[in-house]
Order: sequence, then C-alpha cells, then structure tokens
Amino acid sequence: MGPRGAAAVVRHILCYYTSKMSCPYFYPVEARASAAILPLGERWAGVCRAVPDLPWQPDEAVLARLCNLGYARGACARFPSGEGPDAVRFTVSRDEGASLQIYFVVERDHHPFAHGPLHYSVAGGAFANPPAGDTMIRQAQAYAESYLRRTGRWDRG
Repeated sequence: MGPRGAAAVVRHILCYYTSKMSCPYFYPVEARASAAILPLGERWAGVCRAVPDLPWQPDEAVLARLCNLGYARGACARFPSGEGPDAVRFTVSRDEGASLQIYFVVERDHHPFAHGPLHYSVAGGAFANPPAGDTMIRQAQAYAESYLRRTGRWDRG
C-alpha cells in the first residue's frame, strides 16, 4: 500500500472511532435548535425506550450527553446489559433530489452489529424499505428530516 492508501486508511479509522452516534434506544420526537451537526443531524428531544414497558422522558442534560450521542453503556442507568447494540450511525450516501439513499450502521463495541441501505422518498416522506423496529425507523426518519432541513428542502413544519 502506497502513502496515499495509508493516509486514507488512517483518515477512515480516525473518523470511525471519533464520530458520535445516537443511542439505539432513543426515540427522537422533536428537533431542537442546535449549532452543531449531531448524529441525527441536529439535537433532538425524545423518549428513552431502553426499558420497553417503561418509556422515560430524559432531561436536557441526559439528552445532550447520552441519548443524542450514544455509547451510554456504563454511563446510563437505564441502558440494558447484554449483547445488544451501543449506538446507531447514519449517513446520506446519495442525494438524488427526489430520493435519498441513507446508509445505517448499528454498532456494538465500535464494530458493526447490523447495517444496510435505506431509500427515502422526499415527496412521500417515507422509506421504501424501512429498517426493523419503531425506534430505528424513527431515528432514520429524524436523520432524513434533519438532512432536508439543513439543505433547505424540509417543508412539513
């Protein structure tokens, strides 16, 4: 591998291990004003679904530090033990105007736990192939909404 190849690998590793992601148990409900671009595109208020039968409304400090940023295992008392995921990451892989191709990665210990492409219809405001689970669908939707707001194309309020 030449010097350019090595630089690309280093950049990829740095990006991968320093990027932040949302908690896989966080159900985003309302976008909040934020100067930073966060894992779901902007800061979100929402509900913790780590304990399925006991949804919980986190306060602003918990939202900012754990829910919006992921990897809360060991830091959040509600985070489940076991072999489940730690974080979720999204990226727009292609913007075709009328549709977005979004790629998601669910992680455990900084390694892929699940991943795949999603196809979002801008006009329809929905995924042609939604991911599994209500929380994951809502996170992907929140990410798409945030992206469309940032690019000046969100017109649903």
